[in-house]
Amino acid sequence: MEPLHLVRTLGVSDLVWLYMAAVVNLNFIPVVAAEGGRAIWLWGAAILLFFIPQGIAVLEFAERMPGEGGLYLWTKETYGDFSGFVCGWCYWLTNMFFVPSLLFYVTGVTAYTRAGNLAENRLFFFALTTVLLWLTILANIRGLGVGKWVNNIGGIGSLVIAFALVSLAALVIGRENRPAWNAFALGSIHSFPLPMLAVVCLAMVGLEIGPVMGDEVHHPRRTFARSIFLGGVLCAVTYVGATLALVVSVPQLEIGVVQGLMQAIDRLSKGLGVSWVLLPLAVLMVSSIVGSTSAWVSGSARILFVCGLDRYLPKRLGRVHPRFGSPHVALTMFGLLSSAIIAMSFAGASVKDAYLTLLDLAVALQMISYLYLFASLMRLAFSKRFERVYFRRAPLCLAGVVGLAMTLLGFVVAFVPSSQISSIWSFELKMFLTFGILVGIGCGLFVYYRKQRSISS
Repeated sequence: MEPLHLVRTLGVSDLVWLYMAAVVNLNFIPVVAAEGGRAIWLWGAAILLFFIPQGIAVLEFAERMPGEGGLYLWTKETYGDFSGFVCGWCYWLTNMFFVPSLLFYVTGVTAYTRAGNLAENRLFFFALTTVLLWLTILANIRGLGVGKWVNNIGGIGSLVIAFALVSLAALVIGRENRPAWNAFALGSIHSFPLPMLAVVCLAMVGLEIGPVMGDEVHHPRRTFARSIFLGGVLCAVTYVGATLALVVSVPQLEIGVVQGLMQAIDRLSKGLGVSWVLLPLAVLMVSSIVGSTSAWVSGSARILFVCGLDRYLPKRLGRVHPRFGSPHVALTMFGLLSSAIIAMSFAGASVKDAYLTLLDLAVALQMISYLYLFASLMRLAFSKRFERVYFRRAPLCLAGVVGLAMTLLGFVVAFVPSSQISSIWSFELKMFLTFGILVGIGCGLFVYYRKQRSISS
């Protein structure tokens, strides 16, 4: 009997919408826009110093080392099995925390619908987020032939919502000449919101998610180049445009971190006499959240899958569904762990504090994976045996150095509480303890399963 294989179902358009769903997470926009006009400078810095270097690194490694696993595979080939495992471990753990934070944004949508009185009801919210999570898990178990449509709808939804927000803001500005452009002044370096820079970096991650599913992409080398360029441009324009629209339409002190986008759409639509658009955009917002969830669930499960194949985690995680050709065990495991995180995150915390703490934990863990990405790029670029495949040595060196510096900064400031955290000691305790325990568990599992491999061989 021949071994089961993953099915190649993704093309250029699928990956473009996958990047829109994965990279453009609308829940980030009000968090960043709460900093006022300076938020545009944050996006500019992240695009120039993090997003573009990330795209260069992903393109180069996708060309040199195609195959399932992406970041995990590249790090393992560059620095060895232990580094590859730690990189992959932190990557999927990032999304175990990040996926619940995506679903938490549903409260911001329900606050502007008839279910608004339930937005702070923990039992209702737990049930809603858990159901949405498992719907995406089941869609992806059916295979990327089904799951990709959830991603596509989510990516298209993000673009439509951003376009609607920008259009409404432009119409209001045309009528009222509203914006005070001095609010966009950079100001002094001491007043620059550095802690928010970590969140902006997290918002811009995701270009690696295509190569993570490298064995499920048609003509991967040609497809990745086109989709990363098109998707990257769309993502950058969407973030900047939507943030600008939010900043000029809602006073800074009134921007809510959980419901900011719907708040802006509500204000703008009422001012223009088209308040009827709120409900369909709220439905579209939920579809965008589900699409983002699906994108990160599918990417994270592939890391668990390849770790199972390499037997650094239980080998059952490396199984492929006999009918749908999907890593169903890895997807199910991810769903169970994320459900547990959703349940635990409300222990002694409000919805807002739980959301922000999960977001910063996701930042810290994600930056570990990207430290490996840019360190691998630097090792490649500075190697005496360097041979050009996609880029010359100079741009690779520059991308590696700049990306690594930005990632280090993002990692450090992830542990600095923002002004929106109500309990600093609780935030710091959860951050340091959870981060240390999770990384320690990963190292322990690697040692255990490496011994098991040695015994069985």
